[in-house]
Amino acid sequence: MSDVIPFRGYSLHDQVAERIRALIFDAALAPGDWIDEVALAAQWDISRTPLREALKVLVAEGLLELVPRRGCRVVAMTEADADALFPIMALLEGRCAFEATRNAGNAERGELQRMHEALELAASGNDIDAYYTANHTFHSYVQTLANNRWLDRVTGDLRRFVRMLRGRQLALPGRITASIAEHRVLLAAMIEGDAERAERAMHDHLIAQHSALKQLRKLEATANNVNKSYQGRARAG
Repeated sequence: MSDVIPFRGYSLHDQVAERIRALIFDAALAPGDWIDEVALAAQWDISRTPLREALKVLVAEGLLELVPRRGCRVVAMTEADADALFPIMALLEGRCAFEATRNAGNAERGELQRMHEALELAASGNDIDAYYTANHTFHSYVQTLANNRWLDRVTGDLRRFVRMLRGRQLALPGRITASIAEHRVLLAAMIEGDAERAERAMHDHLIAQHSALKQLRKLEATANNVNKSYQGRARAG
């Protein structure tokens, strides 16, 4: 399959920016990775001009950082970034759930149920990648269903940074089981038309994601310390 980017009715640099976003969100470009302009231009059969315009867009969005005389690299989301971001996203997504619940008709509630079934299927198989994808689809649909352009704008801008974490918290043992339970509470509130309960459920779901991420980082830090200690004893022995 060719990597050449076809013209689809909007500017080439916007298409290039979208392709690079996808690489970042899919972790094909990891935090700290440098953007190889020469390689990407050759791979996608484009000139460096639209590529550089695209990089400017992504720098302005905060997904890339420009390092003088070095180029652009993918930003890294620190623990402090996550601590500051998740409470804000909990408020925003909670509001999305509130307004989406008020706007949902029978067709929309049916679509929410269908999306939730995809989550249930992924959870039953403990498939982290499938669950992450289905979860993103569900949350994005709730945001769209809220039909509030101001809420959509700010939530969409910040969601980019949540996506950079790519659902890392789902790797915490037991997290998928807890997450699907949270989604069941959220779905029930939305199906029943209880906007206030849906708002609380979505808010608490985001806070639980943050808590799981913090727990996972503690486990990883402990494992790294144990590994370093073991290696140190092995060298000394």
